[in-house]
Amino acid sequence: MKKIIGFILLFSLLSTLLTGCEKNQNDKEQKEITIGYFPNINHVAGMVAEEKDFYLETLPNGVKVKYQYFPDGSAFMTAVETGEIEGGLVGPGPAMNHFASGAKINIVASGSTGGTVIMSRKNAGIDSPQDLAGKAFISPRVGCTHDVQFESQMEDDYKLTSDRVNGQMKHVTGKPATYHSMFTSKKVDVATVPEPWASFIEEKGSGKVLIDTDDVAWGRTLPAAVFVTSQELIDKDPELVQSIVDGHKQAIEFISKNPDEAKEIAIHKIQEITDQKLSKSVIDRAWRRIDFTYEIDENVLQEFSDASYELKFLKRKPNLEGLVNPRFLK
Repeated sequence: MKKIIGFILLFSLLSTLLTGCEKNQNDKEQKEITIGYFPNINHVAGMVAEEKDFYLETLPNGVKVKYQYFPDGSAFMTAVETGEIEGGLVGPGPAMNHFASGAKINIVASGSTGGTVIMSRKNAGIDSPQDLAGKAFISPRVGCTHDVQFESQMEDDYKLTSDRVNGQMKHVTGKPATYHSMFTSKKVDVATVPEPWASFIEEKGSGKVLIDTDDVAWGRTLPAAVFVTSQELIDKDPELVQSIVDGHKQAIEFISKNPDEAKEIAIHKIQEITDQKLSKSVIDRAWRRIDFTYEIDENVLQEFSDASYELKFLKRKPNLEGLVNPRFLK
């Protein structure tokens, strides 16, 4: 009997050791995260973080990182909500709209402010915003950040609205990289343009500045890009989120200290993603319209979101309490 009991105890010990070894091996398996951003200058922190491997410096050992590029905020937000990506940079409009609609997401940092320019097509007969009645304007997406900036300003200052609400201006959507060709083909008359595409249009001569960044609604106070992740990831692994935000902060600090190298990175990444090579003069001009920062003003976000509701992009007046989670910036 003693031999049997001894055998059982030995078998139990071996099983425990083997299970522990298996668990340790599983713990050592490399995980992988995916970070998303757009090929716009407002998202250059994502490009710099990718090129300089900043996330690999701050992530736990063994965690790999991939990158995914998005054409618009709706696609990005869907990817965050479904867990396709862990987080990344997006315009504040989609982040706020999805949160107001019940999405369990958090803004954990800013990426940049400014960078939106209202441009009119060459020879479109537009000398001031008062000339926009009956004209067609383009934005990246219905209800996106640049769309809200444009439509809010047109309604407040010039009593002009889009055909979405039976107004005087026709609204179409498209990728900002195509706006130059949309101007040259005369398919649209006005564009609400994120940089660097405004500076690209200026250099090509297909359009002119109608309202520059400092005079666009919210100017440089509104975040042009915010860093978003899911509340589920924050609850499940706050240390991982902290390491991601730390990498993002390193990218912002690098941009501030090394603007020339950051510009070269932006030129390279935009060409890689969009197949369009932008000149240094375009990037230099665009850079002057943007401030890069990870700090965020919650009050401006609420004001902007209220405007989205007033423009009927949102069905209910939003309450953004809980959207911004500043704990990872401390």
